Amino acid sequence: MEAPSSILLLGLCLLFAFSAMSTLAEPKAHHHEFVVQATPVKRLCKTHNSITVNGQFPGPTLEVNNGDTLVVQVTNKARYNVTIHWHGIRQMRTGWADGPEFVTQCPIRPGGSYTYRFTVQGQEGTLWWHAHSSWLRATVYGAIIIHPKQGDSYPFPKPNRQETLLLGEWWDANPINVVRQATRTGAAPNISNAYTINGQPGDLYNCSRKGTVIVPIDSGETNLLRVVNAALNQPLFFSVANHKLTVVGADASYTKPFTTKVLMLGPGQTTDVLISGDQPPSRYYMAAHAYFSAQNAPFDNTTTTAILEYKPVRCNKTTSCKKSKPIMPQLPAFNDTNTADVFTRSFRSPRKVEVPTEIDENLFFTIGLGLNKCPKHFRSRRCQGPNGTRFAASMNNVSFALPNNMSILQAYQQNIPGVYSSDFPANPPKKFDYTGNVSRSLWQPSFGTKGYKLKYGSRVQVVLQDTSIVTPENHPIHLHGYDFYILAQGFWKLQCQD
Repeated sequence: MEAPSSILLLGLCLLFAFSAMSTLAEPKAHHHEFVVQATPVKRLCKTHNSITVNGQFPGPTLEVNNGDTLVVQVTNKARYNVTIHWHGIRQMRTGWADGPEFVTQCPIRPGGSYTYRFTVQGQEGTLWWHAHSSWLRATVYGAIIIHPKQGDSYPFPKPNRQETLLLGEWWDANPINVVRQATRTGAAPNISNAYTINGQPGDLYNCSRKGTVIVPIDSGETNLLRVVNAALNQPLFFSVANHKLTVVGADASYTKPFTTKVLMLGPGQTTDVLISGDQPPSRYYMAAHAYFSAQNAPFDNTTTTAILEYKPVRCNKTTSCKKSKPIMPQLPAFNDTNTADVFTRSFRSPRKVEVPTEIDENLFFTIGLGLNKCPKHFRSRRCQGPNGTRFAASMNNVSFALPNNMSILQAYQQNIPGVYSSDFPANPPKKFDYTGNVSRSLWQPSFGTKGYKLKYGSRVQVVLQDTSIVTPENHPIHLHGYDFYILAQGFWKLQCQD
């Protein structure tokens, strides 16, 4: 008579076990509150009332699993308009949550609030969030960590521990005033005064040694470093003294692993790397400085550091407990384009990819700086670019102008005219030798709020060509919500047969 009870009990246990497993696998909704506010932040010996989220600099790290939903209520207690962009997230049917001011939404006015809700689908790795209004993202930013789905694992051995390193830029001034001055004068904005790792400049700057970030490691460990370039404008080289880095992911996509001594990250890029504790226990600098290829232009030529610190050796009569001076890595020269190119060319998909062989749209975008003549009604102090001009960046000779009273997405959905036009050119107005001999007619871009319509599901080929107008320089490209296949890159003028 007892046997049926045992069978029934076993059945109930199995039912509860399956129920628990099912619950663990269920996607979750993560709710957060962001309060954008002014916070006293002391760096480089001076205190500034910096705009932060929840009083933190950098801001909070958001952690989710692939498939989870994020719900973030943003309340603006600062004196500037603000929006938040979830950098790299594929906004599947939630375009209004993407965040660019006056593109997908109107700004959150001082005293207002807005709730972002979106689901992370098919992405794993590291992304980040930041303000997308003026230059607020100089201090308003944080990491997004996307873990595998419950029950899934990484496509590499599970690391012993994980650390997130947010590289940034610091101005010893109000960043909003910096960009406003550049807009007013037409000149290039003032360069930053320091680079930072997790908000701290590091040992090589004045008044900064106490805040230097310490990253722990034990001998024999293999740890995961999530490196984010949150700098406003500057591509950065990054290296760890005497250690190799194995790249396993970038921008929330896994990559075919490759080993390197140096990373190069453009603004907004993320790279996930494995680092092994295979060196003598000591202290090693993790350092970053600029990669800057433009000639005869000023840039921030300083170096930020954190410290990779091995578990200290136990103190006894023969060993000293005094901390040793960290070993410095040999970073590439600031203009080492060859090292930057070798690194970016090393990325490969972890598996065979079926690239479309037929395309529906073929777009050719030229990118570069322009110099607009000084308008007749402007005083000379408003035209402080080269030879009394005003700088203007452009694509296909069109310099983008933001709307100021309605977002482009709202105008598109509600079919409201006059906010934007759909006549952005698919090709540059004039083709020429992009490596030099630039026609002066192309030095002055026109201004416009122009878009190019694509049919849903279309296969699009985009060629991006630097123009060398004013000076050749790097132009990192970020396409909101998309990954793409890189078919070719190089230092040449692309020919049609290529």
